[in-house]
Amino acid sequence: MNQHDLRHLESDKPRVLVVDGSKLVRKLIHAVLEKELPGVRVVEGGSLSEAREVLAGEAVDLVTTALVLPDGDGLQVARAVREAGGQRYVPVIVISGDVQSHLEDRRFTEDVTDYFDKSLGHNALAAFIRGYVQPQPIPDAHVLYIEDSRTVAVAIRRMLEAHQMRVTHVTNAEDAIAYLEAYADTDGAPGADLVLTDLYLKGELDGRDVLNKVRNGLGYGKRRLPVLVMTGDDNRDNQATLLRHGANDLVLKPIEERLLATKALFQLRLSRLPAAPVPPEP
Repeated sequence: MNQHDLRHLESDKPRVLVVDGSKLVRKLIHAVLEKELPGVRVVEGGSLSEAREVLAGEAVDLVTTALVLPDGDGLQVARAVREAGGQRYVPVIVISGDVQSHLEDRRFTEDVTDYFDKSLGHNALAAFIRGYVQPQPIPDAHVLYIEDSRTVAVAIRRMLEAHQMRVTHVTNAEDAIAYLEAYADTDGAPGADLVLTDLYLKGELDGRDVLNKVRNGLGYGKRRLPVLVMTGDDNRDNQATLLRHGANDLVLKPIEERLLATKALFQLRLSRLPAAPVPPEP
């Protein structure tokens, strides 16, 4: 095999840029990605300036970045990705131990594709990144989907089924709640692996009522029954309220298939991971 063939094969490998000020963290993420994502090529950067150098020199398929860097922050990395030639549509994942408060305060910019809470661990991070660079379906994962527009529902259902998810579609919050209640206290509880609901629905109840029922009425935690809320509401306070009240994540309209599938598959995988052990009290 000649050098041209080698370069061609190398260029076909998915490339992930890992940006973090800690060399140890970079090495940990690097090792996990190489183990969990065969064929991936990991490029490391310890700072905003190093990330910019990488982006100026080669194309990458995905970027993960810490929120705090020695010479800047992850939001500046995200901006650098968008400004780099040929990098405009590269997913940018911010890894932070303070994701929830940043989400609730809507401090992340539109340059950021998604967010990962590092307390979930590096194996969960590998599963998350796999959803972007090497999407793996979860056959027969069951989604309870709530949408009052039948036209929209057909399109979204096709997106989910294309990723081998099984979809139960209802057109209003009342039917969704009745469905979940029918499974409560049975061996089949909670009745679905994930709830995907539009925020605004026809009828007396809406997506917020579904979320409240799941978290408070039925008592299902975020990993027991993940809830994704689809919304076109760009009001940051309203978005923050949904997250504080128990939504696992938001899917902003217009819906993009890859992002919807990635968020849904990640929540499904996360719900199947064993819970992190609780450290003993000193």
